[in-house]
Amino acid sequence: MTVRGSLLHRLPHQPSLEVTAMMPLLTVCGRLLFVLPMGLFVMGCTQSALQVPSPQENLGMGIVTGTLGAQIPAATTTGDQPGGSLVGQVQAVEGGAYLVRDVRGQEHRIPHDQNTRIDRPAHVGDRIQSWFDRQGRAVLIRSLDEEAR
Repeated sequence: MTVRGSLLHRLPHQPSLEVTAMMPLLTVCGRLLFVLPMGLFVMGCTQSALQVPSPQENLGMGIVTGTLGAQIPAATTTGDQPGGSLVGQVQAVEGGAYLVRDVRGQEHRIPHDQNTRIDRPAHVGDRIQSWFDRQGRAVLIRSLDEEAR
């Protein structure tokens, strides 16, 4: 067996058979390593652009607008009387609003802020009367339970 015919003998500039066989595999792997992260990046960007706000985000926005004394349409707050008054029993006390049931059984949310005059803080079960401005914000909230006592 001659040295020239053996696999052990090769010129310094010639790659081995193993390296030659692995070259296409390395280029495929290299392309995958480039394409895969790019695909994940593009999918992540499109997912974040298409997402709908979660209920937690909506809740947070409601809290923020409630603390700013958000303007609620008068028809929703006071029935059909813009700039009128409402008498009812407090069903729940929220951070910046009272939930009140009127004599007809309808529930109304009465938002109040630092501009609202309140004679005394109401509690669940108290009867109150509230006066509204044209924007539907409570201007004055008065407790009716003290008059009966």
